[in-house]
Parts: sequence; C-alpha cells; structure tokens
Amino acid sequence: MYEITDYTKRKAKELGVEVKPSTNSKKKIDVFKNGKKIASIGAYGYMDFPNYLEKNGEAYANERRRLYKLRHIKDRTKVGSNGWYSDNLLW
Repeated sequence: MYEITDYTKRKAKELGVEVKPSTNSKKKIDVFKNGKKIASIGAYGYMDFPNYLEKNGEAYANERRRLYKLRHIKDRTKVGSNGWYSDNLLW
C-alpha cells in the first residue's frame, strides 16, 4: 500500500481536497472533495516527485518532474481531471 507523503498532504490541503490510500490496487491515492470521491490518481509502482526527492535528491527529482510535465501536457491541464490532480498532488 502506498504511504501518502507530507508533500501530497500539504498540496491536498491547499487544493481543499482530502487524500486517502486508493481502494484501486493499480492506483496510489483516492481524492475526495466534500466526502465524495472525485479521482483515483498515481499509477502504483511508479515513482513521483516526493519519492524521487527522498531517494535521489533535489536535482534528480526536479529533472523527473520536468520530464513528467512534458510527457503529460495534455492530460494535466484540464482543471479537475485525474491528470490535473496527479500533477498538483504528486508532482
């Protein structure tokens, strides 16, 4: 089971949402707003910014973040979409 990082918890608070470990075994996090599940994000088994930061340092994490943002430009720009939440909570 994915352990939600302090980074993600802080970002969730800024966005006004709540995060919990996902009930979907292929995802890391379920996102809730006003008690209603609105997204399941983060492919389980892949790293994200806070994990890269912890394991590989800031320079490497920033490069992985840059590449993620380039790779996901289309699905991370629609506010409220799964990609948008993933970008804002995990990257």
